[in-house]
Amino acid sequence: MRQRVMRVAVMAVLVALILLATPLALGIQTAFFADERDELERAALAAAVHVPPFVVGGHVELPAHQRGIDVGAYDLSGRLRDGSGPGKADAITREAQKGVLVRGRGDHQLVVAVPLSTGKQVIGTVRASSGTAGVWRRIVLAWLGLAGLALVALATAVVVARRQARTLSAPLEALSAKAGAVAGGDLTARAEGSAIAEIDQVARTQNTMVEHLTRWLEHERHFTSNASHQLRTPLAGLQLGLEAAAADPDADQRAAVTEALEQARHLQRTVDEVLRLARATPGPGVPTTARPAAEVVEGVERRWHGAFAAEGRRLDLDAEPDGEGLRIPDRTAEQILDVLLDNALRHGRGAVRITVREMGDVTAVDVSDEGSPPLDQRTLFRRGATTSPAGRGIGLTLARELAETAGGRLTLARSRPTTFTLLLPVAESPPSHG
Repeated sequence: MRQRVMRVAVMAVLVALILLATPLALGIQTAFFADERDELERAALAAAVHVPPFVVGGHVELPAHQRGIDVGAYDLSGRLRDGSGPGKADAITREAQKGVLVRGRGDHQLVVAVPLSTGKQVIGTVRASSGTAGVWRRIVLAWLGLAGLALVALATAVVVARRQARTLSAPLEALSAKAGAVAGGDLTARAEGSAIAEIDQVARTQNTMVEHLTRWLEHERHFTSNASHQLRTPLAGLQLGLEAAAADPDADQRAAVTEALEQARHLQRTVDEVLRLARATPGPGVPTTARPAAEVVEGVERRWHGAFAAEGRRLDLDAEPDGEGLRIPDRTAEQILDVLLDNALRHGRGAVRITVREMGDVTAVDVSDEGSPPLDQRTLFRRGATTSPAGRGIGLTLARELAETAGGRLTLARSRPTTFTLLLPVAESPPSHG
């Protein structure tokens, strides 16, 4: 780009110099010839003033004049009486005998002739001439000076063009480098500002584009992580149940199929909820369905009871009388409770208790165990903060995001013992049909 900018700038200056120098050169030529004719005219007039009237056969003396100029006095017969010039009057000199000043060009000469008179009678002419070679010599020298100035201007233009090309191309080269870094996978690369408004606008547009792209990619990565996290445990439970039923010939196949169907339905609800979270815009979303809180929590307790029993731990459910009729977003609550119980199973200790209670316009669901979290509340809900060999550290982050999309909140209410509190808005009861 630098070479292109330089070529454009130099060509523009070159065209401007040609357009300026051509008429200037012609003006120099015209002015030099005009000055020379004026000088000849002054010399001829000065001689005509100082030449006394001709005396027949007498001598005529001409005043001193500038070197390089021939001045001669001619009588009416065309004979040179004094001075320098052709021996016989030429056409221009004879034309001046009519009483007018005549300018013209002869053989490589500039000629000016003025009438020489006494009273009202023309008695001769004075002719002044000089060669055009001297004029052309001065014109060429002036043209050479003009060409030198043009070359200086052109050299200056090259220097300025090179500097401007560097000024213009440097931000674009930096912008191209940042775009290349983004294309190479570095989504933290941002274009910097410059002193050129148009390039700054392009840089701001590119930065906005990269920020949007980063958010979309992060959104996609979170969706993949959320889906794998939420589907891992139900799929493992479904597989274990089917394997156990297949390995035991005395197993109740109908009960195994019924349990597998329930696990499959839960998987379907999990997929629907993760997709809803992926499509949700910032701010509270609108839950699709709602059921009584006690019913939702009981279903979650049944799914997790076997996993805790296999670890020798107790899972208790406590629904306050005022909380049994509260309706909550069932799918959202199921996903959040799955995360909290999975977290308690992997990282907690002792017995786990789920408590449902009413708090005005919201339903509170507490999940507590006898352990303590390894991190504070600010760090605990940060994605990847609790990464361990047993998980990727996204469960609590996902649970909080699910709660927020449903218009609720998830907080760490107590650290010792660990107690998470889920607050969900109470959904309206469906109209009764009577």
